[in-house]
Amino acid sequence: MRRRNSGRNTAFTLVELMLVVIIIGILGAMVIPRMAGRSEEARKAVARADIDLNIATAIKLYELDNGAFPTTDEGLNALSSAPVSAKNWKGPYLENIPRDPWGRPYQYRSPGIRRTHDYDLWSLGKDGLESADDIVNWQQDS
Repeated sequence: MRRRNSGRNTAFTLVELMLVVIIIGILGAMVIPRMAGRSEEARKAVARADIDLNIATAIKLYELDNGAFPTTDEGLNALSSAPVSAKNWKGPYLENIPRDPWGRPYQYRSPGIRRTHDYDLWSLGKDGLESADDIVNWQQDS
């Protein structure tokens, strides 16, 4: 029996490979600029979630159990280990005190200066200084 072979090898030509590389390059040129600012937006979203939800919930649970928010001196550490002043500590309210997405501790003050009825909680943002890029709990649109 004879096998028929058309005599053609099936492979991509150099032109076809170059065309694929050019198409991938064009797609990359369109997508990369759109993604460039996303990492900073993601960091801000994580800080906002920590401030508005994660840490805030732990602080409120602490206040429910103990009748007061942790003091400024006790800080957020009062959420993971019982401070001396805690009367009915049922924690830990947070296993680990998170750091902001830029690797710095969240700032906490109670009673707050901006929110005098409870506490101020904020991240110093990308620059690490109190400035316009801070993520805070006293402004809804920051």
